[in-house]
Amino acid sequence: MAVLTEPRGVMRPGNYFNNTTNNDVEEEPKVLRDTVQMEVGPSHRDQIKRSEYRKFLKIRTIVFGILALVFLIVGLPLAICFKEAAGRAVWAIGLMLLVLSAVCALIFLIYLPIFMRVMATRSDTAAYHPRTAEALKDSPYPRQMDVASPSLSNQPSSRPLTATNPNYNPALDPLLQSRPLAYLNAPSIPLEFAENNGELSLFASEVSPSIANSVSTESSEVSSGQNGTPSPSTSNMVAIESNPSENTLVLRSNEITPPPGGVGDGSSGNPPGLGGGSGVGGVSAGSSSGGGDGGSRAGGNDRHNNTPPAQHPFIFEPPARNSHGTEGRAINLKANHFEITVTADDLEHYDVAISPEKCPRRVNREIIETMVKSSHYVNYFRDQKPVFDGRRNMYTRQPLPIGNETLELEVTLPGEGRDRVFKVAIRHLSKVSFQSLRDALSGKSKRIPADALISLDVIMRHLPSMSYTPVGRSFFQTPEHGYDNPLGGGREVWFGFHQSVRPSQWKMMLNIDVSATAFYKSQSVIDFMCEVLDLTDKNDQRRPLTDSQRVKFTKEIKGLKVEITHCGSMRRKYRVCNVTRRSAQSQSFPLQLDSGATVESTVAKYFQDRYNIALNYPNLPCLQVGQEQKHTYLPLEVCNMVAGQRCIKKLTDMQTSTMIKATARSAPDREKEINNLVRRANFSGDPHLKMFGITVFPRMVDIQGRVIPAPKIQYGGRTKAQASPQLGVWDMRGKQFFSGIEIKTWAIACFAPKRIVREDALQQFIIQLQKISNDAGMPIQSPPSFCKYATGQDQVEPMFRFLKNQHVGLQLIVVVLPGKTPVYAEVKRVGDIMFGLATQCVQSKNVNKTSPQTLSNLCLKINVKLGGINSILVPGVRPTVFREPVIFFGADVTHPPAGDKTKPSIAAVVASMDAHPSRYSATVRVQSHRQEIIQDLYPMVRSLLLQFYQSTRFKPARIIYYRDGVSEGQFSNIHSQTFGSLVQVLNHELRAIREACVRLELEYQPGITFVVVQKRHHTRLFCADKKDQMGRSGNIPAGTTVDHVITHPTEFDFYLCSHAGIQGTSRPSHYHVLWDDNNFSADDLQNLTYQLCHTYVRCTRSVSIPAPAYYAHLVAFRARYHLVEKEIDSGEGSQKSGNSDERTPTAMMRAVTVHPETLRVMYFA
Repeated sequence: MAVLTEPRGVMRPGNYFNNTTNNDVEEEPKVLRDTVQMEVGPSHRDQIKRSEYRKFLKIRTIVFGILALVFLIVGLPLAICFKEAAGRAVWAIGLMLLVLSAVCALIFLIYLPIFMRVMATRSDTAAYHPRTAEALKDSPYPRQMDVASPSLSNQPSSRPLTATNPNYNPALDPLLQSRPLAYLNAPSIPLEFAENNGELSLFASEVSPSIANSVSTESSEVSSGQNGTPSPSTSNMVAIESNPSENTLVLRSNEITPPPGGVGDGSSGNPPGLGGGSGVGGVSAGSSSGGGDGGSRAGGNDRHNNTPPAQHPFIFEPPARNSHGTEGRAINLKANHFEITVTADDLEHYDVAISPEKCPRRVNREIIETMVKSSHYVNYFRDQKPVFDGRRNMYTRQPLPIGNETLELEVTLPGEGRDRVFKVAIRHLSKVSFQSLRDALSGKSKRIPADALISLDVIMRHLPSMSYTPVGRSFFQTPEHGYDNPLGGGREVWFGFHQSVRPSQWKMMLNIDVSATAFYKSQSVIDFMCEVLDLTDKNDQRRPLTDSQRVKFTKEIKGLKVEITHCGSMRRKYRVCNVTRRSAQSQSFPLQLDSGATVESTVAKYFQDRYNIALNYPNLPCLQVGQEQKHTYLPLEVCNMVAGQRCIKKLTDMQTSTMIKATARSAPDREKEINNLVRRANFSGDPHLKMFGITVFPRMVDIQGRVIPAPKIQYGGRTKAQASPQLGVWDMRGKQFFSGIEIKTWAIACFAPKRIVREDALQQFIIQLQKISNDAGMPIQSPPSFCKYATGQDQVEPMFRFLKNQHVGLQLIVVVLPGKTPVYAEVKRVGDIMFGLATQCVQSKNVNKTSPQTLSNLCLKINVKLGGINSILVPGVRPTVFREPVIFFGADVTHPPAGDKTKPSIAAVVASMDAHPSRYSATVRVQSHRQEIIQDLYPMVRSLLLQFYQSTRFKPARIIYYRDGVSEGQFSNIHSQTFGSLVQVLNHELRAIREACVRLELEYQPGITFVVVQKRHHTRLFCADKKDQMGRSGNIPAGTTVDHVITHPTEFDFYLCSHAGIQGTSRPSHYHVLWDDNNFSADDLQNLTYQLCHTYVRCTRSVSIPAPAYYAHLVAFRARYHLVEKEIDSGEGSQKSGNSDERTPTAMMRAVTVHPETLRVMYFA
């Protein structure tokens, strides 16, 4: 067996632990055992050499072809015609020329197929390869000298880079193997597969003159399923046998079904890689009995296949923390985390099955509590105090006396009118070890036991769940009498607390925070209706509702629970499924009499005859409850809203504003309230905690954080002024844009009536906008070429079409709106999607009352929408990652509101397009409802990588991927070693990014850093010293960073508060590194992230998350507007225009496909 050695310039996936190797020092070759190596993307010099090689092939092929033709044309007449006339000398010259022609033709025929194959395989990725040294030199991407870095030969991409990750086996990752193992030391033959009429063809994308003599193929049958996709059950595995001595590759079929996945050596009995999930395009080196692994390239060429890579059984795991940060000034902090001490070594886990099933958690907890306290079952529980999660999991400190048998008990709960009987089956599942949890927290074990985490969380939540109304991980208490904090529309604010158990360094922590959410008021349905419809006096509501009122009321009450009041103490509860069109005195239903006959009766008559109740509001509609087909109707006046119903529907703008005002607290006030919550919780008096040996330390944990220095901001103009942010803010006065756009042709469309925005106010706005924009370095050379008033969204499209056709070179349309109106969505749809016109909307109040700050903010957005650059990071002080081409990705998935079960989720990905980074390009997709994974990430990343190269003429050597939109609940699933949401996100998206790179060029494999950005968490940081508090809210300063004590015990994560808090308590963002090929140190990644928070174009402040992640959120939010359907008024209320075809996936994808002209700029700014 040949020994494979580690070539120079090669890295393994994972974390680089040695990226400072000196090229001048010869290293002893290392034996590769269970590691398959991944080559770094070619250095810039290698790229130039490849380009020169193509030029060499092209020139030689053309020259020898021309010479063969010339020699033939000249030599043939001499050899034929002049043999007798001029003698043997001329004839011999002609004959010699014919021989030379034959030789040149032979050389031409040798070069031609090689040249054709090289150029053919470049067709799809031609735009991605640097052409010449001049193309690199003239690139807009700054050269190395521009960033004060050493020569190119000393750059990281040109040095030997080695990396290891103990949790990762690269032999199981198909995308990291560019060729079969047995062929690693042979000449490079990048392979590409294309599917033609069900047959696989193999060709070389780049062939060296020293390459193999022949490529022979044997026929392979590929069984396909529906739509041409391979059937996993019948697919044959296509394998490659390599014979280095004969330089021959044989493509043949193996009669086996491969596992999902990739390229491997196929050695007998122990396949090292993963098979191609569908069996098509699988590549393996080895014998048929070895069963090599199928490639992930199902379906062939990426020009015809945008399918993301299939899921693989291997689970990527986050890298271990390689360092703690040291840069920045120290600051003493407190965090709302409280230490938990567990003295017990283990506990017992039981499965509980309650029938009837599908009871609410509250009822299930009541059943178990009644069972434990029952005197009938004292022999089973004795002095035990079990805890229960409300579903199926119960934990006890000592084992119950049932062994491995199933214990079946009966529990009776007193009900309304009659008792309810439940059957409970208890079965022992396992023993949970807290010792293994302590080992993981102390570093003795790398894996945190999920069962111990879950059981500890259930124990901590058991007593609050019995006393409060649980919502997610928060608990709320019914407001006391006299409490009044209404939101309007029948909603009110409830305050409570959040509680969650979190693993940290050396200790378990209890995260406690104040919490608030919206609930529906407990009141009569009549009062609820009046609040929803803004009716002042319910006594005046004796007339019927209009259709629009009924539609609005139905939308609000549908799905909520009501309880009846006309049956005395029996208050049965029902769920509302609809509101009737007819009133109670005209709504009829089939009534079955005691005699068995069925008659039609109205609701009002039935209540009069059955309950002797004369309805006070007979003209109001009825509630239809239960199932729609059962026709159960209730008058509004006999129903009350059930207490404790959380509002999951979207709040209005006014309600959101009221909510923020009601819940905003300064940092010191929030700290005080959290401490009060802990005191009232009285953990020391919880009998369940005592039973399990759990103690909660009642003081916030002390932390020493660091305040990272802010970067400098570079502006343009004559002065090339720089700004130094102070406390997350800097001033642009006296500075000009780094690259301002000159506006020559623009227009104004005012959709506010003249009574709201007068003509003189509009003219004054134009004058002030021109003045501010000129000062900012974005000169508006002339008044608008078009300025008209308009009304309604139906006028948007014809107006924009007229402007597009009549005003050549139109750069900008400023749209004045009277407030929040459907016109905004139509403006963005028509401008972004249909005509590719830049639009800037302004509210009428900002036109009537202009301010320099408002106009400056408008200019910030307009300049980037037209392709300008507002500011950049000063190149000399940027992180070292900028020394070579790097691309920054931001990704986000937004979902419809919780109550909406029909609208799709929207995935957005943005990527930087220059070296600053300042310009970004975006791509967006519509995907399945509440689908967390970005399903089409592969084509999205591929497109953005191509755009990056077209913009810079460089291939990025590193990819930094900031992923937003992953919730904290999904995040915790990674510890359970199951395919939870985050595990799926990481595995799918990391593979999709890698496949996008490999499909562009087989050996293009840049280092990828995958970082999840979280804002939806409850960790808060407070200054321990009042001197460090900032502003009126007393928040921590911008740049505050924490990467120990409250962070993950082993993995690479940190908290960074990159913005200055204005209102309420600042929320630091949490960053968790899920994959890191680039081996960032803690300081490097924290500084890079903080600097990116200063590149957001909409303001002169640092923002709470890096600009790429923020832009991805904006793109997804804008796409939501592109999907908005027009609303029309009719007699039946507000309705949607269009038909069902407009909701198909194809139609929705077309609705969010941005115009090519718009894609060139940051239209989403």
